[in-house]
Amino acid sequence: MKTLRHYHDIGLLEPVEVDLDTGYRRYSPSQIGVALVIRRFRNLDMPLEDIHAVLDAPDVESRNVVIAGHLARLEASLARTQEAVASVRDLLERSPTSEPIEYRHMPATPAASITETVDQADALLWYRGAIAELAATLAAQHLDPAGPAGGIFADELFTEARGEATIFLPCSEPVRPVGRVTSLIVPQVELATIVHAGSHAGIDRAYGALGAYVAKHALAIDAPMREYYVVGPIDTEDETLWRTEVCWPIFETSAAR
Repeated sequence: MKTLRHYHDIGLLEPVEVDLDTGYRRYSPSQIGVALVIRRFRNLDMPLEDIHAVLDAPDVESRNVVIAGHLARLEASLARTQEAVASVRDLLERSPTSEPIEYRHMPATPAASITETVDQADALLWYRGAIAELAATLAAQHLDPAGPAGGIFADELFTEARGEATIFLPCSEPVRPVGRVTSLIVPQVELATIVHAGSHAGIDRAYGALGAYVAKHALAIDAPMREYYVVGPIDTEDETLWRTEVCWPIFETSAAR
């Protein structure tokens, strides 16, 4: 079997004897337990390198560290799958968002900011870490936020799943740069906005509704997308209470609505 040959090649399960003429591999009864362990972990999608580490572990504690690490990855993957299923089910069962769309002019705003290139899959974790770091930095420098935190996102983050992201927290006085935190003047811009309620799972529905509206009723400009976290992790850990303004940069040609 190709699988047994591969296990032999990588030293995971080596036969006690190989017939040089036929290539037949012979295993001893004492190897049955090892083979069952390998099969059990492969059924759990454990990488062969990790199985090797489990079998070669010098003690039970070291072995359990490897197993626990894989179980944690399985649980995280399951959580992502459940979230994706819930999002699609919500899309099927609910009508398109009926949240009102508003126009707004945002003036240039001094802020503390963190900018990095991130993967779309890591964006939410990165956002939560960045926003907490900004809040802690302002508190350490005795500066009060002058408005809700916001985000600026390059098109590549949406189209190529990796791009530049900036999280900022407005402040009345310039922040002293420290660590990842720098001072920023958030550029002025005219925006079409829609509010997404709840966690960021399903926020793509708000983006879709806003994009469809802008395509029909407004003149979009080539500028990064924005979000404003009216209620976010700074305010509460309860994601059901979050309120995020999704913002599309536009060139306003009519009175504000």
